[in-house]
Amino acid sequence: MCVNDSKVEFKNQNIYLEDRKKLSITGVEQVESFNDNTIVLFTVRGGVTIKGEELNISKLNLDDGNVKIDGEINGIIYNNKSSNSKGNILGKMFK
Repeated sequence: MCVNDSKVEFKNQNIYLEDRKKLSITGVEQVESFNDNTIVLFTVRGGVTIKGEELNISKLNLDDGNVKIDGEINGIIYNNKSSNSKGNILGKMFK
């Protein structure tokens, strides 16, 4: 983690999965969307989509970049898009 001009930057992104039921992710910058079956996050290393059943975000702290997810984890999908390149839904509507 680097601190420049009171802006905190995370350089590392880690994923810890325990028994396919508890998932901890570091380096999270944004939660794009979530429901019981899919959670879409943006990390310092790009996008991450978590697929499963009865998914629940049990801890969310974007100040330190940590997210904890409980539920039946069936898949973790990576993509290279960052939160800056993705944009939000309203931004896409008004392009």
